[in-house]
Amino acid sequence: MDDPFRRPTFGSALFYRNPSAALDWLESAFGFRRTMVITDKEGRLAHAEMAFGDGYIMVGSEWTDYAASPASTGGKTTQSIHVRLIDGLDDHCIRARAAGAVILREPADEFYGDRVYVARDPEGHVWSFGQAMKIVSREDAEAASGLVIDGWPAA
Repeated sequence: MDDPFRRPTFGSALFYRNPSAALDWLESAFGFRRTMVITDKEGRLAHAEMAFGDGYIMVGSEWTDYAASPASTGGKTTQSIHVRLIDGLDDHCIRARAAGAVILREPADEFYGDRVYVARDPEGHVWSFGQAMKIVSREDAEAASGLVIDGWPAA
């Protein structure tokens, strides 16, 4: 029997001033889907989980002094979340922009073979979305980037 509580090894938790609005926005802008929503006796969001592909995020409120939205820190972030798409990256960007995402980097082909765009959500969390477009050898990636790369997967 499958374990309904099995999760990927890693998941990210994001804190929002208005986590209920964040759930709605993440659905409409990025295509996440709610998998769990827990509310308190007053109907406030206590915890939520959203899925995208085989990954998930947790969404919550600023419930303690070490859990803050970028909207409460002058827009500063210490991390961003990267989401791999199977296809449709440019359409995904159009959808996100239409929902109010600020596009920080327009979709572009990268030296490592992915097409990527970067967006900021309404509370300031930074997201990147990438789609594999072609397989690039380590030698070609190094030549295109001018970097020395260790650990590149074999083509």
